[in-house]
Order: sequence, then structure tokens, then C-alpha cells
Amino acid sequence: MKNRKAVALGDFDGMHLAHKTVVTGGERVMIYCVNNTFSLLQKSIFERWYPNAVFADFDKIKNMTADEFIDGILIDELGAKMLLCGYNFRFGKGAKWSAIDLRKMLEERDVWVRILEHQDFEGAPISSSRIRECVKSGDIEKANKMLGYCFTFESEVEHGDTRGREIGFPTVNQHLPDGLVQPKFGVYQSRIIVDGIKYNAFTNIGIRPSWRVDVPICETHIFDYDGDLYGRTLRVELVRYLREEKHFSSLDELKEQLTNDKSSII
Repeated sequence: MKNRKAVALGDFDGMHLAHKTVVTGGERVMIYCVNNTFSLLQKSIFERWYPNAVFADFDKIKNMTADEFIDGILIDELGAKMLLCGYNFRFGKGAKWSAIDLRKMLEERDVWVRILEHQDFEGAPISSSRIRECVKSGDIEKANKMLGYCFTFESEVEHGDTRGREIGFPTVNQHLPDGLVQPKFGVYQSRIIVDGIKYNAFTNIGIRPSWRVDVPICETHIFDYDGDLYGRTLRVELVRYLREEKHFSSLDELKEQLTNDKSSII
């Protein structure tokens, strides 16, 4: 099988630990993403991490028959000689055909198919839907364990109101990318990558009850960094949920809380 072109099939939203067992199942595997939703990992990051990925035109393939998908896409377009997919992979109009159907039809065409079983975490299969629920509920540590990396996003640094700078806690202000699952509002232990270097930080995600904003914003205070980052696209990793957002009656009260937040991380 070493010289055969391997193609891994799946949604790959987030590329969590169960997905990784699929894409590492063959040498020089091509990743074919059949449904480009990307609610757990931005497509821009996905493309950099997995330059061997091909993104399907879902509107084109969703109503195909099994033969149309297998012959037109997998064999003619992708040149597959070996297929890898998860046990719950389905394809074609109405998701009518299963991984078992795929194996049967492809082996008739001399294409070898390997179906990967589910991977469990805490007694249940790892899935994108489980991870999304953990992110939304603030259980980011559990989400990270199932992802195999820290939940991460990137966006452009915007100008803020400089309130944090006034009290010795300057922040990098960003908006959450469109389409990404929204983490629970609150303060997180985080890391931010600047020029290839990871800095410890904490990030507030939400609407700031004391100085309310209409659209959720991410404000990250970077430890031991001083520099102008406006207009740059930076990546943030959420490590641990610390607390919910609070209403502060004064800047002094806010400063005291931020000092406590930082000391809980260092």
C-alpha cells in the first residue's frame, strides 16, 4: 500500500483527536474535507496546519449518487487508491450511503478502504458536537483534551478605549471570527503568539458589563510584552476558564480583580 495515493474523508471540523487517527492512517495522505463548516478551527489556520487539504464544493457533492461521488470525485478527481474514513462517515444525497457501503463499492474498483473506529474520552466518543458544547459551557480544558490542542482563533488587533492601559493592564482587542463557536463569556488563562513566540496572558471574552459593548469582544492582556500590535493578525489560545464577567463600580476595583486574575496564573 505504500505507493498508493491515500485520501482521508471527513468533515474534520476542528481536526480533533479522533480525526487525527483518520488522517494518519496512510502515508502522504490527502485530506478531503467534505463539509467546510469549521466552527472549531478557522479555515485560515486549518490550511496552514494541513497544506495537503482539499476542500469540497459541498453544494456540488451533497446530492450525488454513490457512483457519482466515488467515480467522479474519489477516483477521477482525487486519484484515490486507498481511502480512510471514520466509522460514522456518510455521503451522497440524504447521507444515504455509509462507510460500509463505501468500502464495498470501492473494493469492487480495487481501492482499499480502512474504516477507523471511534475514539473515546471519558466513556463517550469524541465528536465535534461534544467539543462545541464544552466550549460554549466554559469547559475549555475538556474541549482542549478532545481537540489535542488548545482552542484557538486569530483575528486583527483593533483599537480599544485604552482603559486597561490606564490601570497598567494594556490589552489586545480582537473580535471573534465569523462562524467560530462562541466560547462562554468570561476570563480565560490564555496564550498569544507574537512573531512566533508564545506569551502567557489572560483573555476576557464578552460584552464587558461595566463598559458594555454591543458585539462580543476579546481583550487579552499579554504578560511581559510591550509593543504596538494594532492592525496585526494574532493567534490566541484559550487554556483554562477562570471566572465569569463581572460588573465593576470603579477602575480601582477592576485593577484589583485583574491583579488577582494574573496572580492565579503566574
